[in-house]
Amino acid sequence: MVSDENVVRDPEFKTTAHNPRAERLGAFGENNRLPRSVQAIYLRPLRRKAEYGLPVCNLQLRSYSVRNVEFFADFAIRAAYYLNLPVSGPVPLPRITERWTVPRSNFVNKKSQENFERITLRRLIQIKDGNPQSVQVWLAFLRKHAFYGVGMKANVWEHDSLDVGQKMDKSASEVNDILRSDLENFVGRGSRSLPETAEPTAERS
Repeated sequence: MVSDENVVRDPEFKTTAHNPRAERLGAFGENNRLPRSVQAIYLRPLRRKAEYGLPVCNLQLRSYSVRNVEFFADFAIRAAYYLNLPVSGPVPLPRITERWTVPRSNFVNKKSQENFERITLRRLIQIKDGNPQSVQVWLAFLRKHAFYGVGMKANVWEHDSLDVGQKMDKSASEVNDILRSDLENFVGRGSRSLPETAEPTAERS
């Protein structure tokens, strides 16, 4: 006799206590378990704990379907866990309701009007204490595996040291050297080379 807990609800066979298939599946569930990757689908997504709580990215998801936005929010949180990114959310944001009123027809039904309404659902996911490169990888992964009917909007903040100005000047000189080698290809034959520095227009005149 098999208890009700071991009887599998499957439409392909009758879920009775004397069904041999139900007995085999019940015995399999008692002696074995599903892989952890399969079990994680039926559980809440795992999360990393933030140490300082500094926000580095706000990801806003928008959709007209509750099912789509909830599914993709769960997918984004699971992806953040495997990239070692502490995440909070999804936080429901206020809905955006849009309405339009148009006439039904331009003849006998001209005075009769018809209303249309569109509701946009939003969810907010926030990344805290994340490495900038990891955040960019996370956003690129979400763009690559984007779900249909779901739009994304991300605000990213990066924290840098006090000598960020010197780094920008150094990178600007490197970009200038790269552009100089490319711009030399546009100089005509027999013409002079590019000047070392840009002269003001007043002095050249």
